[in-house]
Amino acid sequence: MPHLDIDLLRTFVAIAENHTLGRAAHRVGRTQAALSMQVKKLEYLLDLPLLNRTGRGVELTLHGERLLVHARAILRLHDAALADITGAGLAGTLRFGCPDDYAAAFLPHILRSFASRHPQVFVEVFCAPTPRLEERLRSHDLDLALVSASDAGQSASWLRREPLVWVGNRDDEAAQREPLQLALSDPDTPDHRAACRELEAAGRSYRIAYASGSMSGLLAVVRSGQAIAVLTQCAVPADLRILPPGSVLPRLPDVGLVVRFGLQSPPTLVAEFAHHLQALLPAL
Repeated sequence: MPHLDIDLLRTFVAIAENHTLGRAAHRVGRTQAALSMQVKKLEYLLDLPLLNRTGRGVELTLHGERLLVHARAILRLHDAALADITGAGLAGTLRFGCPDDYAAAFLPHILRSFASRHPQVFVEVFCAPTPRLEERLRSHDLDLALVSASDAGQSASWLRREPLVWVGNRDDEAAQREPLQLALSDPDTPDHRAACRELEAAGRSYRIAYASGSMSGLLAVVRSGQAIAVLTQCAVPADLRILPPGSVLPRLPDVGLVVRFGLQSPPTLVAEFAHHLQALLPAL
């Protein structure tokens, strides 16, 4: 029976989660050549192809998908055992905030992969619109938060760029109504401000039919066909449709995802979670 080396499995998981050798190499602190050699060694040990190289990066084969499930479980148990026996590794509670749409799109993967590396860390999650998260950061009720930034001049600090899009019911023509009926988040959020600004610039009449910081409430209104909403593209549910810009609806800007901290000099645990976000988000 071949021996599944922990180091090889950790490299394989990093490649699978980052989709390119370059990003995975940055995450584990090794060269792309070293990672490529480790994958070849793992494929040789198992006598199975695990990755397909494509023009956009790497994709898992069917065998690779199956191995990934086991590799994550093995690494989680390995790291938990090591941390428990030696007392090493990070431990403690982390208070993390993010908007609902980012939570739906990214949070399961972020939390699962961080827990596999730091099983003794408990992450408390608070979901709210960006302005409410920034208030909690200023009052030190959160350690860090993933928030939306709308200033394109600061795009160099963005971890990821997300388009804002109009979203409507698949079977309704709410976008054709006059005035346009909108379901928007809090008035000081980037999506609310962008929608009003672009509609006013285009000369399109509108009415805020529903305003709430709750994403589930906004989606319920859209599903009812009573209004359309503005979401980040990553958060659009499969049962709703993106309404293309044109003569009826103006084009919306992009927003950036950035990490902000409650303290100017964050402690090691907070800095490690921020590094984890920086490594994962561009690839998700």
